Amino acid sequence: MAQSLVVSAQEMDSQMQCAARVREGFPGRTYHIVTYGCQMNAHDSENLAGMLEEMGFAPAAQEEADLVLFNTCCIRDNAERRLLGNVSALSQRKREKPDLLIGVCGCMMQQAGGAQRLLSLCPFVDLVFGTHNLYRLPELLLSALSGQKVLAIGGDERGRIPEGLPVKRASAIQGSLTIMYGCNNFCTYCIVPYVRGRERSRRLADIVREAEEMASAGIQEILLLGQNVNSYDGGATFPELLRALDGVVPRIRFMTSHPKDLSDALIAEMARSRSVCPQFHLPVQSGSDKVLREMNRVYTRAHYLERVRALRQAVPDVGLTTDIIAGFPGETEADFQDTLSLVEEVQYDSAFTFIYSPRAGTRAAAREDFVPPQVQHERLDRLIALQETATARALRSQVGSVQQVLIEGASRRREGYLAGRTGRGMTVNFPGPSSLIGKLVFVRILGTGANTLRGEIAQGECSK
Repeated sequence: MAQSLVVSAQEMDSQMQCAARVREGFPGRTYHIVTYGCQMNAHDSENLAGMLEEMGFAPAAQEEADLVLFNTCCIRDNAERRLLGNVSALSQRKREKPDLLIGVCGCMMQQAGGAQRLLSLCPFVDLVFGTHNLYRLPELLLSALSGQKVLAIGGDERGRIPEGLPVKRASAIQGSLTIMYGCNNFCTYCIVPYVRGRERSRRLADIVREAEEMASAGIQEILLLGQNVNSYDGGATFPELLRALDGVVPRIRFMTSHPKDLSDALIAEMARSRSVCPQFHLPVQSGSDKVLREMNRVYTRAHYLERVRALRQAVPDVGLTTDIIAGFPGETEADFQDTLSLVEEVQYDSAFTFIYSPRAGTRAAAREDFVPPQVQHERLDRLIALQETATARALRSQVGSVQQVLIEGASRRREGYLAGRTGRGMTVNFPGPSSLIGKLVFVRILGTGANTLRGEIAQGECSK
């Protein structure tokens, strides 16, 4: 990665100085962050929380916080509606407490016209900034605390990468690590390249250093994040990055992957690695070649299925998950049947299924051959029913096996039980003492629930 893509040490030092001024000049403040969207947004919120706590802010419930910050998503229309409703609901509290700060950041604010639309509907919002300005929170918050209305959605169109941001992780056991930002694929339905920018990869050494710091802090499992991790290019390929991280922590997962970039080298590294879990999220979106072309997915049904076969041959117990859109513009019943048949053939462990949602500024949104909403919903219902059958089958296939499980916490389903995930990503509930939380243990799988497994602690060997 070119040095120019990294935020300079001088700029980061300037932010640290602003953080110190906030800490000294506005002590005893509290914050609450509301996060919408994907894992990358969730990790961005961890960085926002880290910066706020470095500035002396303490977490609080939304109704008590001095700063309420909404970290937005614009992938689907319902997230935008939810945001506007939740921000509008604070108008009365803002009138009652004028020094309450309300901030909105993230992808929706980076979208063309998004910030202006928000401010026209919610003029009482104090602080607005986009994805490229997240690292400038100390500077922006200092201005807002000083009484200025802050709008920062431009000024760094390259989307430079800040290193060394503080982070407050939601879990002491698992942690996310972003390896790259942005996307070059420009799928016709997707707004991400417009709000996250083009692909920029972090340097290999910076990623390894952060992973080692996470391991030293006790993190047992790292989730590598990127819009398309397969195209990582930070002085190494993605398989080379996985090899560099092998053994740093017991478990590594990653998402999301684009099928066109699933290489033989990546498959081989998954089969070889001690740390990489046998789980692969491989969004297909549609099983119809016609729809795939119109989505600009740049692969065919046949290519996708060939990659699935190659992956399963190398990693036989791999758990596959996916994303699928129902009711893309122009999708016929025959096209949808192609999707159903692909789901039947692949047998995913689980799938994130969505009705197509037009996003302004994307090519698909300009089409006129939209699928009627009632047809979209009917197709989604059929898709979900088919996937539920596949999920049940995948769960049953684990009964009788012994799996290594990372215990994440107490089970929400039953008192005295623990919950954790297998390497394949399936949740297991089983009886055990709380002293095992955060540890890897062997569990014998005894049965299944609707979406989970039941087991008991066992001794023995199992695959990673």
